Order: sequence, then C-alpha cells, then structure tokens
Amino acid sequence: MKKCIIIPDSFKGTLTSMEICKIMKDRVAEHFPSCETIALPIADGGEGTVDSFLYALNAQKVTLQVKNAYNELIEVYYAKIEHRAFIEVAQVVGLPQVEGRKNPLITTTYGVGEMIKHAVEHGCTDIIIGLGGSCTNDGGTGAACALGTVFKNKQGETFLPTGGSLKDIVSIDNSQTQELLKNCSITAMCDVDNPMYGQTGAAYIFAPQKGADEDMVKVLDENLRMLSQIILKELGLDVSNLSGTGAAGAFGAGIVAFFGGKLKSGIETILDVVNFDEVIKGADMIFTGEGMFDRQSLHGKVVIGVASRAKKQNIPVTAIVGSIGEGIGEAYNMGLGSIFSINQKAEDFSVSRHHSKENLEATMDSLLRFYKLLHFTGYGASQTP
Repeated sequence: MKKCIIIPDSFKGTLTSMEICKIMKDRVAEHFPSCETIALPIADGGEGTVDSFLYALNAQKVTLQVKNAYNELIEVYYAKIEHRAFIEVAQVVGLPQVEGRKNPLITTTYGVGEMIKHAVEHGCTDIIIGLGGSCTNDGGTGAACALGTVFKNKQGETFLPTGGSLKDIVSIDNSQTQELLKNCSITAMCDVDNPMYGQTGAAYIFAPQKGADEDMVKVLDENLRMLSQIILKELGLDVSNLSGTGAAGAFGAGIVAFFGGKLKSGIETILDVVNFDEVIKGADMIFTGEGMFDRQSLHGKVVIGVASRAKKQNIPVTAIVGSIGEGIGEAYNMGLGSIFSINQKAEDFSVSRHHSKENLEATMDSLLRFYKLLHFTGYGASQTP
C-alpha cells in the first residue's frame, strides 16, 4: 500500500474524529512504514465540525465571547482561512450545554448571530455554518436579531423572539441584516430534509430531544407555522415546504429567509472544502467510519458521502464503525467495499464504549495484517472459487 486516506467521523460518546485518525494513522505506519497517509478528521455539521476544519485546513482559530442559549456569556471559536469562516451552531447552543435545563420555548440562537457578525466584520465573505446538535426552536430569529433584523409585536415593541413567542411577531424589518450580508455567501450544512413545521417538521421530530413534552411540541409547531406565514407576508418568501428548513429548530428556514443563504449537504460541503476529489487521486485504500452504521447512514452521512465520491475514481473504501445496524445492504452499491465493527465482544454500549480505543486499534491491526497477506504474499490473488 503506497497511499491511503483516513477520513472518519467521530464515534459519538467515545472517540473524536481526530483521535480516530491518530489511531488509524499509527497502525498504518506500523504495518506500511513507507505508505503516504493523509488524515482528514471530519464531522457532518454537528459537534466537532470546527475542530475538523482547523485540523484539515490548518485554519486560524478565532476566539470570542457570545451569548449562549440562555443569554449567558461564554467563550467560543470559529475557524477562519482567508475570507472563509466555519461556524458551529453546537458550540453556542448545543444540547450538552443545557443538560438539566432544556426548554426550547425560551432558548435562543442569538449567540450564533453574534459569531456570524464577528466573522463578517473581520473580513469573511464566505460563511459556512454547521447546523447539527442545537437545543433551540426559534427558527433562527435570535441569530437574525444579532445581525440587525427587527421583530415587532402587536404593541409595536421590538423584541427577541424565542420558540415560545414566535406567534407574537407581526412585522419584520430585515434591511439591516441584508445590508450587513450583501457581499456575503451563507451556506448551512444540513443533513436532514425535514420541512419547517408539520408532522415531519422541526418541532415534532427534533423538539422532544430538546426537552419538549407532547403539549410543548404542539405549541412549538404552531408557532413555526405562524413564523412561516409572517415571513411570507413581510419578506415575500415561502419557506414552509423547502427541504431542510426544519434543521436545527427551523434555523434552516432562518438561513434562507433572513440571511439569503442556502442549505447544502454537510458531507458534500466538507468534501468540497478539503478538495477531497483531488486529494484521493492515486490512493490504494480509503478508511472511513462513524459510530453507528445503519440504514440512516445511507442518507447524507459521512461514510456514504466518502464512498460515493471514491467510487467515481474506483478507489476501495473500508468503513470501520462502532456498531452495524440493519438495512445497510445497499451501501455496497454506493461505493463501500467492506464494513467492520470494532466491537470485540457481545456487550452493551455502556460497557464497550470504555474500550473503544483498544478495540479500534485491534480492528485496524487485524485488517492491515490481512491486507498485507492478500497484496504482498499474493495469497488468494489468483484463486478460483
């Protein structure tokens, strides 16, 4: 093996993508010392996305203070390279930050808007935003406020809408935000196709994990429907049925309506940014992976995104994953050559998660030994069934 690419997502709750890259790279170096190994730790828009860009692109880390989901000051950072900024919603309003006090009726994306504004005011004209892992359901109105959008209620008062008060918006003045972003391109990394509201919308599908009970879900959904109507009335945009607008508590809708942005597959965006198609030329093998590989992984996730691109260049792809679920057979028609779970024993995740590092090392070691057996001894190369 002369050249291999390592490009995994994280194993949620156990190993970061950078930790996985190091383990895989060390194992390759041990078995194939002269192999050119390129490691690209990535994420699909959620937690860890900015760190992935910092590593893969050797980007500048820009640190600042913004308000979190409850308007408390926190320190965050984004990645910057030339005129491009990479921002992660989960850093500001991520679910782990509100553990024990989840309430999508009152959380706000205001701090995300502060990050965007900071990047624009510091020369960035191409803003890429990872939408995954938010605790909010405000349709991006909080972020819009931070950029200058003015929302007023029926008393004519300016206010900061949240998931529970979207119904109170009667007018929207988006002129300041449009002026601020007039020379900017905003792209949101979005790997869901849920609409803004309805039975498959932001509230019904995602709000329960953000702390909403059944009654709260109904309120949040109705409020998003009303937001959609006022956006149509005030801004002349119908975002109600656009695919992906339900992402991150309907922040996807806000990206389109308030920022004039676009929604794009997270993995496709990342692969384009790291120049993946060029990087993999001449590679003998690509190693990728994610924590859980199941039928949902076939739709816009890291492994299939990598495999689909590699297939065009006839480069074999091996997925090393935490566990393998049902309904993954179609993956082999989408560019994936093989799938291996790192689990060494039949045990519950609560136990196995503590051995992920050792299990990944053992799995890589076995695979690379087998690879050497096939490709360097010639064993099996010309065997017939």
